[in-house]
Amino acid sequence: MEQFRGQPRLPKFAVPKRYDIHLKPDLVACKFAGSVQIDLDIVDATNFIVLNAADLSVAHNAVSFKIQTSSKVFEPSKVEIVEEDEILVLEFSEVLPLGMGVLAIGFEGTLNDKMKGFYRSTFEHNGEKRNMAVTQFEPADARRCFPCWDEPACKATFKITLDVPSDLIALSNMPVIEEKPNGHLKTVSYQESPIMSTYLVAVVIGLFDYVEDHTPDGIKVRVYCQVGKANQGKFALDVAVKTLGLYKEYFACPYSLPKLDMIAIPDFAAGAMENYGLVTYRETALLYDEKHSAAANKQRVTTVVAHELAHQWFGNLVTMEWWTHLWLNEGFATWVSYLAADSLFPEWKVWTQFLDESTEGLRLDGLAESHPIEVEINHAGEIDEIFDAISYRKGASVIRMLQSYLGAECFQRSLASYIKKHACSNAKTEDLWAALEEGSGEPVNRLMNSWTKQKGYPVVSVKINNQKLEFEQSQFLSSGSQGDGQWIVPITLCCGSYDTHHNFLLQTKSDIKEFLGCCVGGGNNKSSAVCSWIKLNVDQAGFYRVKYDEKLAAGLRSAIEKNCLSATDRFGILDDSFALCMACQQSLTSLLTLMGAYREELDYTVLSNLISISYKVARIAADATPELVDNIKEFFISLFQYSAEKLGWEPRPGEGHLDAMLRGEVLTALAVFGHDLTINEASRRFHAFLDDRNTPLLPPDIRKAAYVAVMQYVTTSNRSGYESLLRVYRETDLSQEKTRILGSLASCPDPNIVLEVLNFVLSSEVRSQDAVFGLAVSREGRETAWSWLKNNWDYISKTWGSGFLITRFVSAIISPFASFEKASEVQEFFATRTKPSIARTLKQSVERVHINAKWVESIQNEKHLADAVKELAYRKY
Repeated sequence: MEQFRGQPRLPKFAVPKRYDIHLKPDLVACKFAGSVQIDLDIVDATNFIVLNAADLSVAHNAVSFKIQTSSKVFEPSKVEIVEEDEILVLEFSEVLPLGMGVLAIGFEGTLNDKMKGFYRSTFEHNGEKRNMAVTQFEPADARRCFPCWDEPACKATFKITLDVPSDLIALSNMPVIEEKPNGHLKTVSYQESPIMSTYLVAVVIGLFDYVEDHTPDGIKVRVYCQVGKANQGKFALDVAVKTLGLYKEYFACPYSLPKLDMIAIPDFAAGAMENYGLVTYRETALLYDEKHSAAANKQRVTTVVAHELAHQWFGNLVTMEWWTHLWLNEGFATWVSYLAADSLFPEWKVWTQFLDESTEGLRLDGLAESHPIEVEINHAGEIDEIFDAISYRKGASVIRMLQSYLGAECFQRSLASYIKKHACSNAKTEDLWAALEEGSGEPVNRLMNSWTKQKGYPVVSVKINNQKLEFEQSQFLSSGSQGDGQWIVPITLCCGSYDTHHNFLLQTKSDIKEFLGCCVGGGNNKSSAVCSWIKLNVDQAGFYRVKYDEKLAAGLRSAIEKNCLSATDRFGILDDSFALCMACQQSLTSLLTLMGAYREELDYTVLSNLISISYKVARIAADATPELVDNIKEFFISLFQYSAEKLGWEPRPGEGHLDAMLRGEVLTALAVFGHDLTINEASRRFHAFLDDRNTPLLPPDIRKAAYVAVMQYVTTSNRSGYESLLRVYRETDLSQEKTRILGSLASCPDPNIVLEVLNFVLSSEVRSQDAVFGLAVSREGRETAWSWLKNNWDYISKTWGSGFLITRFVSAIISPFASFEKASEVQEFFATRTKPSIARTLKQSVERVHINAKWVESIQNEKHLADAVKELAYRKY
C-alpha cells in the first residue's frame, strides 16, 4: 500500500462511470449511514482499487466487487483508509479482470459542523432550534460523504436516493421521480444526473419555503429559503430567470438540466456554490429584503447569482481537468457575471466597478509570495488557498484584457465553439486558447502564457524624449524591489482626447514609438501637434500598472481637475499612483497632491477607491509621522465634503442605485476621520432607529455609516452605543444586518472594547461563517487583536482550520502591522503552527508587514511632507 501514499492524484487503474448513492442522515444524532454502488471500468491489470474517502468508517465486510460479465464476486483481503492522504485502499488477493464491474461499499459518517462535506446547519422554527443537512463538496470534500473518485476529471452520472424525515424537504441536483412514505421517514429518489464531477453533487434536507418561476423554454426555477423569508427570494429569482436566457444566447447552448434550484443556507463558508441544478448560497448572497437591505446587497445578489449560473456552463458542463486550471472556472465566471449584470442593470455601470476586481488582483499579485494563475497542486490541503484574488480577480481581468484585444464578437463566437467541443467533458487552459486562436487568427497561446504561467505583472514606465515616447516594462512588486518577469503587454493609449487612440504589443523590455499628434508640452518640432495629456492603458483594460514621468503626470493631474478623463481612467491613475507610493517609487506628497485633484469626484467606483486609499494612507501615516495625523485627517475630511454635501443624508426622489451606495461610503469615511458634524448627525439618527426600526431617518444604505460613527465614541466607561448595537444584532434575523453590525463593532478606538468584540465573534451568538466580519479592527486595536489571536489560536485552528476561512483570521489581523519587529514576532509564533492550508496566506501577510514597514521608513525620510500636508489640509477652494 505504501506506493499510494503522498500522491496528489489517484492511480488510473479504474474509471468510474456511474454512482448509485443511498444516504440516510440522522439530523438529531448528527450521523449518517450510506451505501454506494459504483459502475467501474477496470482499465489496467491490478489487485488494488484506490479511491478517495475521509472522515468515514468502512467495515471490511461492507465492500465487494462484482464482475459484470459473470457472477464472480471479489472480496478485498485488506481495507484501509489512509487518513492523511484521504484515500481508501482496497487490496484483493487476485488480479481483477479488465472490463466493467460494480464496486459496492457501505459506510457511516458524521454530519460535521465544519461547513464542508456532508454537514449540519441550524435554523429556528416556531422557537425550536433544529438541524438541516447540507453538502459542500468543492474542492475535495465529496469524499467526506461517500467513497468516490474525487477529482474533477473523473466524471460520471449520479443516481441518488435519500431516506429523510417525512416532514422535511429533500433536494438534490435532479428533479424527484418518486417519494415513498416509510413510517416517520420517506424515501426520495431522483432522476439520474448527466455526466458530472463529484464536487458538483449536492443534497440539502431541511424545512423551507420557496418562490417559483419558469424560463420561456420551460426550465423550472425556484429559490428556497427559511420559512417566512420567501419574499426575500423574489429578486434573485427574477435575476436567475433572466440570466439563464442571457447565457443560453451568449454561449449558444441551452441550460442542460430540467430544473434549477437556488437555496439560502444559514451556515455556509463560501459566498455560494454552483452545484449542478442545486446552487447553494449564504443568505446574504441570495436574499434581498426591500425594507432592510442596502443597494450594495442588491448588487451582490445579482453578481453572485450571475457568477454561479455562469458555472452551469463554464465549470459544470465543461469542467477543468485538475485544480491547476481552477482559474478557468472562477476567473471566467467572475468576468461573465459582470456581462450579465451590465445587461440587466446598465445604470449600475458595473464595468467601471469591475476595476475593484482588477485592483484586488493587482494588490495580491504585487507580492513576491503571489502565485501564477495556473498553479501546481500537490496536496488536497493546498487547494483551498488558491480560491483567491489571483484565480478569481486576476483571472477575470486577463480574460477582460484578452476580450478587449480580440474584440467582443470574435471572443463570443470562439467561446461558443469551445463549449460545444468540450461539453460533458474536461478542458485545460490550452484548450480555451486553442479555440480563441482558431477564431481570431491571433497568437493567443503565446500572448496569454506570459500572463497565466508566471506570477506577477508589469509596470510600464513611459516618458517623453525628443517628441518620442519611450516605454519600458519591469515586474511590479509592492516591496519596491525588481522582479525579472517579462510580458507581452497590449498597450493602448490616448493623446489629449479619446478620438486619438493608438495600440501596439510591447513584446520586449523597452520600445520607442512616435505617434503623430501625441506630444505633451512644447518642443521644436513644429509639425507635431501638442496635446495636453497622454493616458496609457485606456479604460484600464490591461492588467498592468503605468508609471508616468513628471511632465506626463502633471498633464494627467490637470486633466482630472478639468474632468477630461473617463471614470475608468481616473480610477486607474489614482490606483497606480497609490501602488507606486506604497512601493516607495513615488513620494507621499505627490500621491496626496494627486488625491486633491479628486475633490469634486462623484463617480461611485472612483470615490470608493479614493476612500479606501485614504484609510490606508491615514493608518500608515499614523505609524510613520504621528504628528501629521490630524492634518492628514483634516485633508481627507475636506476631500469628501463636496460629495457628502451633494448627496446629503436623505435619499433623493429618483436617485440612482450608485448614489445610494456612495452615500453610505462617504458618510462612513467622514465618521472614521472624526468629522464631528457627521458623527453627531449619525448618532441622532441611530437613536431614532433604536426607538423605531422602520424609521425613514436611517435607511439601510447609511446604517453602516451610523454604526461606525457610534462606535467612534464608545469607551470602556461609555458603552451605551456598543450595547445598543449588540441589541440590534440580537433582535434582527436578517443576515445582512448582522454582518453590517459585525463589520462596524471593532472600528472602535478603545482596545478594551475591541477585545470584547473579538471575544463576542467567538461566541455562540455569531455563526462561525460570520466571525471573519468582526475582524475589521481599528488601528488602536491592532496589538489587542494580535494578542487575542495568539491566545485563541488553538480554538480558532480547531474551529476553522479545515476550511479557507482560517486564512481570513491570519491576513486580517497580521497584514495591518508596519514594523519589521512585528513580522519577526509573527514568524516566530507560527514557526510551529503552520499547516498547508495557511502557509501561503501567512507568507503573504508577513510580506505585507515588511512592505508597510519599508513604506513607513520612506515617509519618515520624505522632505517637505509636513509643509505639503498642512497646505493641502487648509487650502481654500
